[in-house]
Amino acid sequence: MSEKEQTSLPPKYNPLEVEKGRYQFWLDGKFFEATGDPDKEPFSIVIPPPNVTGKLHLGHAWDTTMQDTISRMKRMQGYDVLWLPGMDHAGIATQAKVEAKLKEQGTNRYELGREKFVEKTWEWKEEYAAFIRSQWEKLGLGLDYSRERFTLDEGLADAVKEVFIKLYEKGLIYRGEYIINWDPQTKTALSDIEVIYKEVQGKFYHMKYPIKDSDETIEIATTRPETMLGDTAVAVNPKDERYQHLIGKTVILPIVGREIKIVADEYVDVEFGSGAVKITPAHDPNDFEIGNRHNLERVLVMNEDGTMNKNAGKYEGMDRFECRKQIVKDLQEMGVLFEIEEHTHQVGHSERSNAVVEPYLSTQWFVKMQPLADEVVEMQKGENRVNFVPERFERTYLGWMENIRDWCISRQLWWGHRIPAWYHKETAEVYVGKEAPEDIENWKQDEDVLDTWFSSALWPFSTMGWPDTESKDFKRYFPTDVLVTGYDIIFFWVARMIFQSKEFTGERPFKDVLMHGLIRDSEGRKMSKSLGNGVDPMDVIEKYGADSLRYFLLTGSTPGQDLRFYWEKVESTWNFANKVWNASRFSLMNMEGFTYEDIDLSGEKSLADKWILTRLNETIEHVTKNTDKYEFGEAGRHLYNFIWDELCDWYIEMAKLPLYGDDEAAKKTTRSVLAYVLDQTMRMLHPFMPFITEEIWQKLPTKGESITVAKWPEVNQSFHDEQASNEMKRLVSIIKSVRNIRAEVDTPMSKQVSMFVQAENEALVKELESNRTYLEHFCNPSELTIDTKIEVPDKAMSAVVTGAEIYLPLEGLIDFDKEIKRLEKEFEKWTKEVERVQKKLGNQGFVSKAPQAVVDAEKQKEADYLDKQAKVKARITELRG
Repeated sequence: MSEKEQTSLPPKYNPLEVEKGRYQFWLDGKFFEATGDPDKEPFSIVIPPPNVTGKLHLGHAWDTTMQDTISRMKRMQGYDVLWLPGMDHAGIATQAKVEAKLKEQGTNRYELGREKFVEKTWEWKEEYAAFIRSQWEKLGLGLDYSRERFTLDEGLADAVKEVFIKLYEKGLIYRGEYIINWDPQTKTALSDIEVIYKEVQGKFYHMKYPIKDSDETIEIATTRPETMLGDTAVAVNPKDERYQHLIGKTVILPIVGREIKIVADEYVDVEFGSGAVKITPAHDPNDFEIGNRHNLERVLVMNEDGTMNKNAGKYEGMDRFECRKQIVKDLQEMGVLFEIEEHTHQVGHSERSNAVVEPYLSTQWFVKMQPLADEVVEMQKGENRVNFVPERFERTYLGWMENIRDWCISRQLWWGHRIPAWYHKETAEVYVGKEAPEDIENWKQDEDVLDTWFSSALWPFSTMGWPDTESKDFKRYFPTDVLVTGYDIIFFWVARMIFQSKEFTGERPFKDVLMHGLIRDSEGRKMSKSLGNGVDPMDVIEKYGADSLRYFLLTGSTPGQDLRFYWEKVESTWNFANKVWNASRFSLMNMEGFTYEDIDLSGEKSLADKWILTRLNETIEHVTKNTDKYEFGEAGRHLYNFIWDELCDWYIEMAKLPLYGDDEAAKKTTRSVLAYVLDQTMRMLHPFMPFITEEIWQKLPTKGESITVAKWPEVNQSFHDEQASNEMKRLVSIIKSVRNIRAEVDTPMSKQVSMFVQAENEALVKELESNRTYLEHFCNPSELTIDTKIEVPDKAMSAVVTGAEIYLPLEGLIDFDKEIKRLEKEFEKWTKEVERVQKKLGNQGFVSKAPQAVVDAEKQKEADYLDKQAKVKARITELRG
């Protein structure tokens, strides 16, 4: 392609320029589309579908960047990768947004009617879906748009109906009157996990209900006095001796005047409060169960919007909390309410609207959960289990499954999958089916829609073409390989996908589920509108580029942990990208006219060449292993250290010697090594930083259309050279020691000084002599002496490295007291290292269980540290003498 001809990079790294237009290049090349190639092993991920309610936040950016990193790496490893995109209709949340918009326009859904309202909501969906796609583009997500799905599209609607009907036919979906969680603001039912419990400072209201035909009263307490209007009994424990004589008697309900029974029920705790409780079967789940056991009437005293209904008598039309205030006042005046106690308790709030949830008697559709839960709990014991990463989240998942409650799946909304049930207008007959009954004029369809999570629970297989089990995608890409999602939706989504998949496909929906935490601000607080501490990922990209944001998100946390956002850390990843850019730019300037065909790694290599190729091998191994384990932070650390410390700070600096020299053979080998190492490094870095790596790779002497489909680096054993690695390690230690000594006495590297290296044997002398060029270049000595025995100059500063001692005579610049103190600190350091390694070797558990190679390595360290300790001690004695 034409870009291959342009081998130079602009002097300044500008992420916005680098990222501009690159995504379209990938899309045009169809590099992200799953090919179905039978010669390749399939690998699939489905995106957790974002809600079409607004912009993506940092949590979405984190979640999708991890998926993109996995999918890019797998594609490069030769897999036929499908990363399937899509969005969720998000029933309650989207309807609330559209209703708010209509309110601003002076209308509402009832004035529009159901059909028109749904049309308006589809318009909203199209607008925000386009917005979300533009954000996916900014992040560089390698999604297969040819397979994009939506939870309300035709295929998914078919899957939802199929599941509903099958569960209904098995008796696992039923309709009944139960106490459910009710959101009075959005006027819909909520499932248990859509309720967020918050600690609230409330009150306990203590009352005395009079017993009929008696002077006696019975004391009860409640946090919700407005519900007393629906009381149909008072319950006591049958073993409570205080109330034995009252069981079966009648209480006169204050204000209402209704006669209610005193019943005996073992649910009542003798130790709690007065030991007597008011029973309101239509407004409390526990009272509902007690009411069933005693055949109590269910008196509903509220409307769906949280106002009081006609059963509330004179309070009809009042808001529930206003009613509470008035009824408290009235009860006090009557002498019934005798104490108000301050009380801190957990109160349920709607996850979507934040309204206080009302336990409410309602006829709803439910899924009978126990049989479905039992199946997946059993599945976790076998080979077909879902692997949780980190493992601890499996306990969370199983704990919920083992204590499951039936799932309320109907919602009083217009936006969503309408329940495929019809009621006969004249009989009590219910018809459930994919299509309406033939004599439709005699039937009325259920007005409600299904819980959003009902359709989302089918996402891994409904998106692949199920219920058509012969669908190519379903047969090839299901079950999926990994799901990446936050630990906060294990119950909402992860658990439901697992049991629906097991029930309808007989398979787990994904092999692994990678859990991540929440993104918090720098102080550890959850990001929220109320705190004003949210960060828009698009703002971060605008300032530092997508690559910097991605690298920060990937490397800032370990699996399952929360991530704190720091602008400073994003800036430091930009600095890293800038380092990569500058190193690549320098390399390309020295490769002008050098082509892929010119790369020749068979020539004689320098120590630096052998070392960097060895370190490249080790880095490939670490990055591959850690990324495969989803340890992106560890993989990133190895990459960072290799690129910044070794490739940029050492190899490229050493490569300048042959590149600027006259030896054409050495120059060609260095260019070849540099081209090869940069190519392989860009490939490894690509899943983390896709834009900058593609830009650089296109200008390197490489072969192929795009780095996205280039082969993932593999360890080349022929390049592994342990000896070169050790030699380089020693050379770097010597150079660093010289730099440190010069810095101690403020002697710049530009000023030449004599340098003496005393090696422990002739072999080491030979090794250092063969690398004299590097020592002279990086240490800038006026003279360099390397020998096994040297006459230590007076008033010299020294350093100890493995196998050698370095002396720099800096007469007139040394403060000997300071030098002795410095050496004493160094002696202390080696003493601690000796103690640490000897303690380890003294541990019989370690020596007997660790591999022999590991034990031998520790013994080698011990000998090395003891040698350094002795040499430093000798030098201190010498200076004091």
